[in-house]
Amino acid sequence: MDAYEFETFVRDSAPVLRRYARAVTADPDHAEELLLQTYVRMATAWDRLLDGRGPLGYAKVTMVRLHTSPLRAILRRARQVAATAPVVAGGEVGREDDSQLRGLLAGLPPLQRVVLVMTYLDDLDDESIAAAVGRRPATVRSLRDRALGTVRAGLPPTRVRAESEVAG
Repeated sequence: MDAYEFETFVRDSAPVLRRYARAVTADPDHAEELLLQTYVRMATAWDRLLDGRGPLGYAKVTMVRLHTSPLRAILRRARQVAATAPVVAGGEVGREDDSQLRGLLAGLPPLQRVVLVMTYLDDLDDESIAAAVGRRPATVRSLRDRALGTVRAGLPPTRVRAESEVAG
């Protein structure tokens, strides 16, 4: 393994992957843990990583798989039982509205949140997302529809109308 090459990748990719981890986990502390686990996984496979997808794509897929693994799901449930989620109050459009949206996204099941992140941040198609999360494309569409329905149900009525007018 070329240590210098890997160190350069870590230094250059850290801001992008940190934002991605925060979007996937909806928790800055868990995002840092996930980022470190991803880099550890990559360090052990660095020599094999330089395929057609590139190390950044591999890092994102690894991050998603680590986050959605059954063991992490058990740990996540244990943490949720130990701590209650903060209640986000609705407010005017702006910072409070963003806070409400973040709260709604954080409340989604991890796989639904991952599908939204990969759809809207990575602009991936259903087949690519399905391959990354180990599900079928139809399941990806179903997860996305459920997630969007949950988010829409939690938004103020005026925001939902405005979003449907933009989408339609």
